[in-house]
Amino acid sequence: QVQLVESGGDSVQTGGSLILSCAASGDTYCIGWFRQAPGLEFEGVASITSGGATRYADSVNARFNISRDSDTNTVYLRMTGLKPEDTSKYYCAAGGPGTKVFCPLTTSNFLIWGRGTQVTVSS
Repeated sequence: QVQLVESGGDSVQTGGSLILSCAASGDTYCIGWFRQAPGLEFEGVASITSGGATRYADSVNARFNISRDSDTNTVYLRMTGLKPEDTSKYYCAAGGPGTKVFCPLTTSNFLIWGRGTQVTVSS
């Protein structure tokens, strides 16, 4: 079974930037990034299919960018203009076969999850 490992989380000031990485042990149909703040449910952030189709949450569009390196099975989330509201634990997840073309940011579409990486944005 595919395994996912996230890295790149850190503590930064408002307006800073980070790049998160999601390394997969095998091929995937779709990789999504989700985040969860304490006491809240998972929020979809961005996703990318094996063919390169992307989607973003309205709250991060124009600030975050998701990309895939097919040679290394690694997905990146480039985050700029970070705000305190972005503070969360960020998880990457792999979708099932049905997400090869259409990959909406719904947790039920994703079958395998990483352990998460913490992003903290201070004023």
